[in-house]
Amino acid sequence: MSKENNTPFTATALGQTIMRYQVPLEVFIGLNELYRVHKKKLPHAGHQLAGKISDEVSLFYAGPNTKKMQHHNVLPSDIIKWFYQIFTHYLQWNRVTREYTIDISSIWVNEMKSGEYNPVHTHQGKLQTGLSSVMILKLPNDMGPEISRPEQPLNGQLQILGNIAGQFATTNYSPKVKIGDFYVFPYDIRHVVYPFYNKKEKRRTLACNCDVSYDPVSSGVAQ
Repeated sequence: MSKENNTPFTATALGQTIMRYQVPLEVFIGLNELYRVHKKKLPHAGHQLAGKISDEVSLFYAGPNTKKMQHHNVLPSDIIKWFYQIFTHYLQWNRVTREYTIDISSIWVNEMKSGEYNPVHTHQGKLQTGLSSVMILKLPNDMGPEISRPEQPLNGQLQILGNIAGQFATTNYSPKVKIGDFYVFPYDIRHVVYPFYNKKEKRRTLACNCDVSYDPVSSGVAQ
């Protein structure tokens, strides 16, 4: 597996690092098309997710088989490979230097309608150590009227809540998301998506969970 990353990215530190990658056009188009073609046949994932969202469907699942969810994958190998390259780049850029293994556990799509939202939550896969992610596949042109403080809009906004605390610490990150953004951050970082109010359009995102197995004592940040 190649460890190189040719995808443009930026990084934001809230004690832990949140990295924003720009999704290659062929990956972006491929994921939206796969969702469009397979949506009606994909397993519903809402029963195991935090979101207050009616349309949550799974594209890939490698966790424990249950009555409601069993192993499946509708994604081609080149898209899976791209996800692995991004997660590997995140770990290398953050100087995780000792031996580790990574394993994608699940990939799903959230398609939010007016009034739906994702409450504050964290992610996990087969392990509790790993990387969460949010990819922006579609955004409404208008998120609806803000009840107050229109100069600080929050309708439909992704907000990431850092684990660091204390005076003068930067704890909340509300990126101005764009279609094609892909945000990657550790499982234990809390995040939330606020509702929007536009009955004619939808907000579509993809999430991918990647387990990272490593020894936390010997696999620290390099000095």
